[in-house]
Amino acid sequence: MEARDILKRPVITERSSEVMAEKKYTFEVDVRANKTQVKHAVQEVFGVQVEKVNIMNYKGKFKRMGKHAGYTNKRRKAIVKLTADSKDIELFEM
Repeated sequence: MEARDILKRPVITERSSEVMAEKKYTFEVDVRANKTQVKHAVQEVFGVQVEKVNIMNYKGKFKRMGKHAGYTNKRRKAIVKLTADSKDIELFEM
């Protein structure tokens, strides 16, 4: 898998904005990616040093549209903590 395939998009919520002060950035990642792959992808794409990666899995929610029923896609979210001497990721600057 290529680095740009692993990182799908940044997750910008009120909670993720609060932890940015601690150099923690949140991304939605590929469901097959592991912590090591996420770490290398962030380092390659943004040119920063990653200290730690935490990953959370989300099950798909049950949804119904009339008589059709199904589940939304499952998701995987990664919180990446940068080292103290790394620069900030510009993507998240507001």
